[in-house]
Amino acid sequence: MIKVIINGANGKMGGVVAKTVGETNNLEVVCGFDIAADGARSFPVFTDYNDFKGKADVIIDFSHPSALESILNYATAKKTPIVVATTGLSKEQKDRMADASKIIPLFFSANMSLGINLLIDLACKASAVLSENFDIEIEERHHNQKIDAPSGTALMIADAINKASDKDFEYIYDRHVYSRKRKKNEIGIHAVRGGTIVGEHTVLFAGNDEMIELKHTAASKEVFATGAVAAAKFLVNKLPGIYSMSDLVSDIK
Repeated sequence: MIKVIINGANGKMGGVVAKTVGETNNLEVVCGFDIAADGARSFPVFTDYNDFKGKADVIIDFSHPSALESILNYATAKKTPIVVATTGLSKEQKDRMADASKIIPLFFSANMSLGINLLIDLACKASAVLSENFDIEIEERHHNQKIDAPSGTALMIADAINKASDKDFEYIYDRHVYSRKRKKNEIGIHAVRGGTIVGEHTVLFAGNDEMIELKHTAASKEVFATGAVAAAKFLVNKLPGIYSMSDLVSDIK
């Protein structure tokens, strides 16, 4: 039985992850960590990491960037693999994860959906063919409670396209601050916030007299929890290092 700790256990995603773990064979939640002690969970939730005296095989972190340092300290001290699914992380925090990965296996993805990672793969292939004569724009839509903008997933898509291309794309977030025509080496990234939109990402390739759109829509948070739980199962018994969704997809194949 794989024993799981959920960081951010009393949040919305924490509840969805707990439910998904409970429905997965050979997995169980042994405890949760959260800054808020209240919450009706079927497992103990601690506000202080030192209060948990048991052992776990893996941690799933769906919390807040401000909680990253503490959970990484705990994970490295206990030599416990961790799946980081928190978005809105700074460069310094990503560097901190790289340091932690020298001690423990660490899985990180700005989006845990298998579908969105397939969209990224398709976008990279399309960019290789189209980027010379097509303009690239990325639009993301999320619920009105989301804090970071643009989404980590939109940046992940842009970074993947940039890495796969021989161009050095410039990311443009606010076109209203410029009074000029669009440049060829731009990727426009746009954020929409409203209602209860779970998550929607569209990559537009706009050329002369034709357009190609790649789109992914998440209808519920379960798709992210399912991916995070799959990542947790994948990470157990791995060697220290940083792992991503591409590693998981390759393992599935």
